[in-house]
Amino acid sequence: MRLAPEGQSARPDQNDRVGCAMHQAADQGDRPMGVPASEAQVALRGRSQELAALEGVLATARAGSSAVLVLRGEAGIGKTALLDYAAGRAVGFRTVGVAGIESEMELPFAGLHQLCAPMLGRLHELPGPQRNALSVAFGLREGDAPNRFLVGLAVLSLLAGAPEDQPLACLVDDAQWLDDGSRQVLAFVARRLKAERVALIFALREPDGNRELAGLPELIVGGLSEPDARALLASAVRVPLDPLVRDRIVSEAHGNPMALLQVTHALAPAELAGGFGLPGRRSVASCIETAFHRQFRSLPQDSRRLLLTAAAEPTGDMDLLWRAADLQGIPADAAAPAEAAGLVEFGTRVRFPHPLVRSAVYQRTSTPDRRTAHRALAEATDPRVDPDRRAWHRAHAATRPDESVAVDLERSADRARGRGGAVAAASFLRRAAELTPDPAHRVTRALAAAQAEIDSGGADHAHNLLAVAEAGPFDDLQRARLDRLRARLVFSQQRGSDAPGLLLDAARRLAPLDSALARDTLLEAVGAALFAGRLSTGPGQREVAEAARAGPPPSTPPRMVDVLLDSMADLIIDGHAASVDALRRALRAVRQEQRSGTTDADRRWLWLAFRVTPEPLAPELWDDDAWYELATGAVGIAREVGALAVLPMALTYQACCYVHAGEFDTAAALIDEATAISEAAGGVPMMYTSLVLAAWRGQESQARGLIETTIEEVRARGEGRVLSLAEYATTVLHNGLGHYEEALAAATRACQYEDLGFFGWTLAELIEAAARSGQPAAAASALEKLTERTHTSGTEWALGMEVCSRALLSDGEAADALYREGIEHLGRCRVAVQLFRARLLYGEWLRRQNRRQESRVQLRSAYEAFSRIGADAFAERARRELLATGETVRKRSVDAVAELTGQEAQIAGLARDGHTNSEIAAQLFISPRTVEWHLGNVFTKLGVSSRRHLRSALSPPPTATTAHPAADAPESAARRAPR
Repeated sequence: MRLAPEGQSARPDQNDRVGCAMHQAADQGDRPMGVPASEAQVALRGRSQELAALEGVLATARAGSSAVLVLRGEAGIGKTALLDYAAGRAVGFRTVGVAGIESEMELPFAGLHQLCAPMLGRLHELPGPQRNALSVAFGLREGDAPNRFLVGLAVLSLLAGAPEDQPLACLVDDAQWLDDGSRQVLAFVARRLKAERVALIFALREPDGNRELAGLPELIVGGLSEPDARALLASAVRVPLDPLVRDRIVSEAHGNPMALLQVTHALAPAELAGGFGLPGRRSVASCIETAFHRQFRSLPQDSRRLLLTAAAEPTGDMDLLWRAADLQGIPADAAAPAEAAGLVEFGTRVRFPHPLVRSAVYQRTSTPDRRTAHRALAEATDPRVDPDRRAWHRAHAATRPDESVAVDLERSADRARGRGGAVAAASFLRRAAELTPDPAHRVTRALAAAQAEIDSGGADHAHNLLAVAEAGPFDDLQRARLDRLRARLVFSQQRGSDAPGLLLDAARRLAPLDSALARDTLLEAVGAALFAGRLSTGPGQREVAEAARAGPPPSTPPRMVDVLLDSMADLIIDGHAASVDALRRALRAVRQEQRSGTTDADRRWLWLAFRVTPEPLAPELWDDDAWYELATGAVGIAREVGALAVLPMALTYQACCYVHAGEFDTAAALIDEATAISEAAGGVPMMYTSLVLAAWRGQESQARGLIETTIEEVRARGEGRVLSLAEYATTVLHNGLGHYEEALAAATRACQYEDLGFFGWTLAELIEAAARSGQPAAAASALEKLTERTHTSGTEWALGMEVCSRALLSDGEAADALYREGIEHLGRCRVAVQLFRARLLYGEWLRRQNRRQESRVQLRSAYEAFSRIGADAFAERARRELLATGETVRKRSVDAVAELTGQEAQIAGLARDGHTNSEIAAQLFISPRTVEWHLGNVFTKLGVSSRRHLRSALSPPPTATTAHPAADAPESAARRAPR
């Protein structure tokens, strides 16, 4: 695809024509290369729906807003043709583009660099953090691994920085072959474009296992109708065509335009005329590649060698191509026959008319010939300018294991990891292991590559690498490391009951060989045992904890991992009360480690510690500040280093913080991202926070369906922790609906096993359900257990939950004082949903004491808060209580503030607090222009005209003053949202 340089529009009448074979309209003058005029006339026949969609995207960008479209379809279906049509129709646009190349998927940010290259002249205009992140990602400067969100924001800023009078058309072909970093960043950008006058169009081959673009507006490009397919075939054939043969070709092509157009190259005239000797059934892509390869084989030998070298060099660098050609003795006139055949364009860059041409040339050429091309390209590449690409070509040129090549690949892996390319680093290490001649050294590299694959979510490659390691000579330590990696792989894929035993066995093998690694593995075993919970079929939490106590002693001075492991062992064996001080020390150590870590080595705690902190250790101590800080920090670190094995877990825990803060929309967005990443990495999506969010939202049928499905799935894989959480979610749901007996039954089942972290939450729900069901003995027993945990913790969250639970079992002035005290405690922590619950409980109690005026204040506050956050069941429960006081209450209509979307509310709050558009954009990873657009919507919805009016418009309405000021004090925005 040939695109206009930045600052020029792509016009149909340009000499440097946008388009390729089969794509241009008949009135455009010169025919596409290699395609008769009649083919060009009918190339886009039957595509009215697709063309209308593209016109709509371009029209939206012209009108001042952004538009995104993903074209999906099989190879040869016409996606590239549609992109070329869009480029030709983008009159007045700046047009930039990129085509993914399969062989370049291992090079981090390669596709993104190609897309952004025309705009890098404006790199200096970006804010410093964005400029630095993008510069490091593109290898323009040295630095630590860039934050991928900053890279995404930098690209967003480049795209959004178009002049006001000229929109931008950004076209991405073969997105399935972009490297992971580029695809993730472009998906990030696509979801944040709003008001930037950008048309972003992707073409993606189906089937495709990548999930990054899922959920974006898409159009499935299907086959042509039978009449259109027949007309297209007739235009392509220049020999007599037997009707039966025609019908069979049309049937087998399934409307695929390229398959129909290439039939003259794939079939002999005799086959077309009489139908004798028709080829066997093959995939459409295979048939098309066969046709292209036949054209390729008809070229002179030097032209074939030149075309193969071009296919092996994914950047399209003409200077590099001709240097490599000279090294092979290929003359300059070898280019002409290849261009005349329509298989390539040699201009300022090398361009193939379709990715299948490159594939046909490269994949169907002999391995020795491919190695010759790569060897020449490696020699022609300057090792000082592009050492990674040189190493890549050397690896593909190698005929046998070569230690020098393997060393180069290891160095490339280090550089890729430094740029945040965890997946690329794993790929380099994998190839380094393959090319290592010494068997013992190969085992070492295979183990390192397997660990990198596990951390970056490459489960299939990790399995293969462990098999390579197992086949080689290894010592006892390597054997133990291999066992540990196998156990980690099992846990990363299933989180079931098998992992604890495997990890414990590996730790025991490691103990006499590497005590530090053994303790690391014991900590992982503790985390795996926590996940297996009540469904563990092997060693349970206590057995693993006892093994930790009996295992190797901690280092001197103790590492963070040592402190955390010992404290978890104390908690599991000695109980909550006896281990609180050790747990607090561990939590402080982890927080300090997170704050001070500056390199990948410093951040090793992320992989080791995250299964036990911030979930469940922080909630076990009722420490909402530590919970939020650790979850948020871990998300940031996982993003920076590309840890796809850990990022979904971190996102899920962060989402749970937001659920408890009453920020349901933010939590839902984090859950969606975690699910997409888990599926893309081949792991099992984490359902923890989805269950809790569904329960708090209180939509009974949806919540029940999710809970029942999850229980069935986790029982099958042995993930007992989620089983307990599902029962907790069931309890919250039924308490909200007022189904107290059902809530009590679910809470009783949940409390049969003391799952760390949310066992205390479930006790509080059980107390309310039992008190409302007339089961005071059950409530009192649960309160005693709850108090053991909350009293030793001493946080505002813990004390608030304890006194509100105690109030449910109290009467008279004691109950009144306890409710007011609970509201005061909970008003000073992040857990807003429990503050609203406390107001609801107090209001219900006041109404039963016939203190109607006072009860209305509390119930109205609870009703408005629950309605605002979307906790429907609790809101309805509060509404019913208000009606019982004699107050007329309609189901809440949406007020001005509630009409704001989640992002509008975030932006409005930041603007109210004095942040500039650029500061808001940096915090929320959107462009300043999108901030401006959202603020315009906010002003309209709130009926204000400037920022100075936002403070009064967004401030929560004051509640009536009563005799209980602590209960009636309005909660501040800082209390409701994570700080």
